Amino acid sequence: MSAAEKFLRYVTYDTQSAEDAGQIPSTDKQLVLAGQLAKELTELGVQDVTVDDHGYVFGTIPANIEKKVPVLGLIAHMDTAPVVSGKDVKPQIIEHYDGSDIILNHQLNISMKAEEYPCLSHYVGNDLIVTDGTTLLGADDKAGIAEIMALAEYLTTNPDIPHGTIKIGFTPDEEVGHGADLFDVKSFGADVAYTVDGGPLGELEYENFNAASAKVFFKGFSIHTGSAKGKMVNASHLAMEFHSMLPAAETPAHTEGYEGFYHLNHISGEVETAQLDYIIRDHDKDLFEKRKELFQKIAGYLNGKYGEGTVRLDIKDTYYNMKEKIKPHMYLIDLAKEAMADMGIEPIISPIRGGTDGCRLSYKGLPCPNLGTGGENFHGKYEFISIQSMEKTVELLACIVKKFVSYEFNKE
Repeated sequence: MSAAEKFLRYVTYDTQSAEDAGQIPSTDKQLVLAGQLAKELTELGVQDVTVDDHGYVFGTIPANIEKKVPVLGLIAHMDTAPVVSGKDVKPQIIEHYDGSDIILNHQLNISMKAEEYPCLSHYVGNDLIVTDGTTLLGADDKAGIAEIMALAEYLTTNPDIPHGTIKIGFTPDEEVGHGADLFDVKSFGADVAYTVDGGPLGELEYENFNAASAKVFFKGFSIHTGSAKGKMVNASHLAMEFHSMLPAAETPAHTEGYEGFYHLNHISGEVETAQLDYIIRDHDKDLFEKRKELFQKIAGYLNGKYGEGTVRLDIKDTYYNMKEKIKPHMYLIDLAKEAMADMGIEPIISPIRGGTDGCRLSYKGLPCPNLGTGGENFHGKYEFISIQSMEKTVELLACIVKKFVSYEFNKE
């Protein structure tokens, strides 16, 4: 079964994760797909297949060569983003895309316009899997799962292809930042790995944001508006004042590449209480620390102005730039680039303006850069993926596996 056929089956599973659920997986429905994937791996002949109570699926394709090479892991995540529904996904196939606007839903008059999504021009002649305009597609990251599963089928049905030990891992809750929380690196057993969780074919990423979350709580004082002068303290006004002191141009909508940002993710408030939830991002560790320090300075200033305890700040680091942990294992990047060159794929090497499970796994001792899946427009109703890109991704994974056999690791 091809990667695309597997993918079309996996997207029928609703695996949307949930923020602040206090459990892993954050939604029990992720366990349904986890069980199915474990079953399929077992049927393929993958060994030591396990799925635990938290939805982590592990399996092993044993080496069939005598040469000792690093144990290679391939990892993808099962959940889809909470921001757009992943329930009742109705994928459609646009055969031999001609470059025009794509009508996703006639009844609701929803179209994906080529002018608004110039990336479509790269896929003229390809067969595209798109949504019906009412849900996301789930290519992030069920495409990665399908491609790894297709590789597993390829290797287990062609035992004459030489390869080292391959470890397969599927995780829950990546989209809500908890995919690596309970990932047992020692039990997984890989020396190095790739997450297959990126965008267009050719993406090769080993730098990402340093990331933190910040919750800012505001305490006000309510009194009848008729006698409020000199007494009322409006917590919602305090929240607006706090936000106004952040650099207006340092938001996701105004930054790109290596530029960091502050992003207001949620706001709630009334007179007596208010809350702002942010994410803080920067590739540079020193600038990242300065961004967090700015939050402290603003909170301190407002507490000095309105009284201690008016503003309370809770900042937590989420993950760090994996580059530091990949540098000693740059052969992972070199081998992927060589495989792409052999296949005529142009590498797209750029910093991730976000994170993957691989970011945190790298800091847990499993160096783990990220490869593209062939998908575009993730986390939205205009998400799509090229069937040809999926097929080439499976070929790329196979090429990387073969290069692990011939690479002289003793030169590292």
